[in-house]
Amino acid sequence: MGRALLTDLYELNMAASYLRRGMTQPATFSLFVRHLPRGWGFLVACGLSRCLEFLESFRFEDEDLRYLAETQGYPDETLQAFRDLTFGGEVRAVPEGRLVFPDEPLLEVTASMPQAQLVETFLLNQITYQTAVASKAARCRIAAADRDLIDFSFRRVHGTEAALAVARATAIAGFAATSNVEAARTLGLAAAGTMAHSYIEAFESEIEAFRAFAEDFPNRVVLLVDTYDTARGVEKAIEVARELSARGSRLLGLRLDSGDIGKLAHEARRTLDDAGLQDVRILVSGSLDEHAIAGLADAPIDSYGVGTRVGVSADAPYLDSVYKLVEFAGRPVAKLSTAKATLPGPKQVWRRSEMEGDVIALSDEDGPPGAEPLLVPVMANGKRVVDDGIDDARDRLTRDLRALPADLRSLEPGPYPVERSEALEKLSEEVRTSIRDRELG
Repeated sequence: MGRALLTDLYELNMAASYLRRGMTQPATFSLFVRHLPRGWGFLVACGLSRCLEFLESFRFEDEDLRYLAETQGYPDETLQAFRDLTFGGEVRAVPEGRLVFPDEPLLEVTASMPQAQLVETFLLNQITYQTAVASKAARCRIAAADRDLIDFSFRRVHGTEAALAVARATAIAGFAATSNVEAARTLGLAAAGTMAHSYIEAFESEIEAFRAFAEDFPNRVVLLVDTYDTARGVEKAIEVARELSARGSRLLGLRLDSGDIGKLAHEARRTLDDAGLQDVRILVSGSLDEHAIAGLADAPIDSYGVGTRVGVSADAPYLDSVYKLVEFAGRPVAKLSTAKATLPGPKQVWRRSEMEGDVIALSDEDGPPGAEPLLVPVMANGKRVVDDGIDDARDRLTRDLRALPADLRSLEPGPYPVERSEALEKLSEEVRTSIRDRELG
């Protein structure tokens, strides 16, 4: 399916008007985030891969056109123009996994005006959500230091497509596995999971449940020990561990999901060590995010199962993202709306070495000495020219986080320096003056 109707109605209205009036000259739109969520120091670019898939397959199917004819009354010439329309433009973008900051374009689309307009909604949908989740996940990655993270979000995110996106975004952020089996299969990730409290409750006793699980899955025994009493659960798990050892197998880990996790982890570790089970790992879950993980930094925890709060980006469930026209038919354009003014012209973002600051410049400008351009060509003539995977994005994020100044890695970050080039400032003033003269007299 071409999925051309995955858009807002006003996009179709504008595209229809452009087509009727022959306004098909090249247009450039820039997608960026105006402000960081409160308490965040950076964003992680994510969602580009899904956008490129969409652009490559963009088209109107016969059933789409029938629906539009019946419900919106578009004339035959408009429907025929839609039938002939595919995406044949260019995209420059910040590769997934790179850190970005306010006002910096995550991507820029250059295509005929109708094409570039129609894809706005889908691009914003994918980039906004996946960037928010990847950023939240990266904050958890920082808080967890070298401990493992597992995506447990599937059951509470907003739909199955979102669950797949979360699994991918958290993998980019360095999560070791996901509970989402379909995501693991399609994305080549590790699947992880133990049992629910219902499993324990279904048996006559807790130890019977532990023994049954150990018998059925002897090579991956991780036991949930807090259904009734955590201390007793740990003791029963140790009993099962001894039985496993006698059969040539072993207990891999315990999972804690409720109560005072830090205190319980210390007590479980001490009990396990006293029993000679120093290699048994402790996995914790239950309403975790970067703040909760940071609060558990001194606890003897090996892995965190992170779910709802990352999957819905709980403290920042949306980003102030926009997709704005910056040039049409070779003419730089901007809006002057209060608190929503935009910068004209296609752009480039230059990053100084060692992440000493970024410069937003016009796309044809040279950058500062030694600076790296962030926006790179990813699509030409409607076809992808890059084929990055999760590993590539994860490596980029690892490098950027390593270079990120210490104060921006904290949960109370300072500002990252982002400036505008003199040429961009000059063009902005010229465009603003021209608009005021034309529209305000």
